[in-house]
Amino acid sequence: MNLRIETFFTLILLITISCVPIAPDESSFSLNDKFGDYWYQGEAELTSYKLEQARYGEIHEGKAVLIFVTEGFSKKNLVKLDNPNNAGDDNVTVMKLNFTKKFDTGIYPYSLMASVFTPVERNKFPNTLKVTASAQEWCGHTFTQLNLKGNQYKGALNSYFESEGDQELSLNKTFLEDEIWNIIRLDPQSLPTGDFKVIPGTLFQRLKHLEFDVVNTSATLKKEPEESGLMQYQVHFDQPERDLIINFQKEFPHEIISWEESYVDGFGENATKLTTKASKIETLKTDYWTKHNNEHTGLRKDLGLE
Repeated sequence: MNLRIETFFTLILLITISCVPIAPDESSFSLNDKFGDYWYQGEAELTSYKLEQARYGEIHEGKAVLIFVTEGFSKKNLVKLDNPNNAGDDNVTVMKLNFTKKFDTGIYPYSLMASVFTPVERNKFPNTLKVTASAQEWCGHTFTQLNLKGNQYKGALNSYFESEGDQELSLNKTFLEDEIWNIIRLDPQSLPTGDFKVIPGTLFQRLKHLEFDVVNTSATLKKEPEESGLMQYQVHFDQPERDLIINFQKEFPHEIISWEESYVDGFGENATKLTTKASKIETLKTDYWTKHNNEHTGLRKDLGLE
């Protein structure tokens, strides 16, 4: 075969398999049978939400999507493994969340995305390994990354704002707000309750342009009315004052149904306490990375995104 043709088909193969979920080595630990049946079948879970987002002292309508999938991850390099089955001890299976928000503010749009990589074996790897976040709007864009290195989260913030510029980040290892969503899907009973320290969520940090820091928080986990089949996780943040409430299914696979987030939003005279809300539209289980042709655009309608 011509070398160029062979190289072309090799690249196509790599692209096709690049997002395929990988099950961990079952001999190293035991998983609930339901977990494997749901998460290790070569598909991701996509759930769309109607979004009411606080920004500039007003509520703006939009859409959010939570994309959960398991995949092989490099403990050494903190990146997705191209060949997890050949990576040996470097391979750790993570629950990856890609969390997207899209909404318009007046004439111009916002596009936000956070990616969170949390090990499935939380008994062996109790902390999320990596978080990245990006924000794009017509003024410019920013990118944030936090990598777990020993006892610290190290990373960087790249921003178009002069007051932020490009800066390196270093925070002592502690609980991340961003990992709440993955822990709900893995084992909601292990969510922290009572008073504890937390690194606030990267998307909230971007919208409020806050300094990265560890803040005080308190949380409760409770059942909703029995007939609802839901549980509720409530988190109160002290600095700045904010409340996050997430409603999810009590039974496996603990699908997230809705959430709301209340805090003072806006600048100057427009600053007022508002509540961002999101409520489920539709859920789709699919190998979405193979659904990239024009014939697959109808799936966006199925998700309520068109």
